[in-house]
Amino acid sequence: MIDIAHSVPAEPLRGELEKTRRMEMLQDSYLHAVAAAAGCTMAKPNPDNGIDWTLSHSSDKHETDEQIDLRLQLKSTWTSGPNPSNGFVSVNISNDRLKMLASARVTVHRILVAMIVPEDVAKWIDVSHDIFQLRHCAYWRSVTGVEPSGIKHTAVRVSTSQIFDDDALCGIMERIGKGGTP
Repeated sequence: MIDIAHSVPAEPLRGELEKTRRMEMLQDSYLHAVAAAAGCTMAKPNPDNGIDWTLSHSSDKHETDEQIDLRLQLKSTWTSGPNPSNGFVSVNISNDRLKMLASARVTVHRILVAMIVPEDVAKWIDVSHDIFQLRHCAYWRSVTGVEPSGIKHTAVRVSTSQIFDDDALCGIMERIGKGGTP
């Protein structure tokens, strides 16, 4: 007789949520962790008009304003492996969204954050008693001035030398707080 209540399936029974929705949730979780470590607050525009999140960073050491804001567009892909040897990850963005992100006439700067995730959802997180890891990594770039090159979408390259973590986010906010760009 099999004890059904205590048997462990070979594979966990995952819900049927679309993979793209899961990817959005994972990248939001990544952003939450980075923003928390950097000391930023987060706001999600409703409705989403091409900006996924606005982060705010407060410090009396900022020169332009005590509170600096940054708008982010998040993208994720499983078509690249971790730390790709070509030095970049490529994500597709609609031309309309790219034009809005690439505008040089802004009062609040914008960046693109591109996250590489494993194709297998079961490999997205790794948990033990002393660590909780999200796989794989996110990278950032400013797309100010980038022109659309495709008919409806443009493949935008994001360098893997620009890892998006709390140190990078603090640096971005500090540069903006001094009147510079991300």
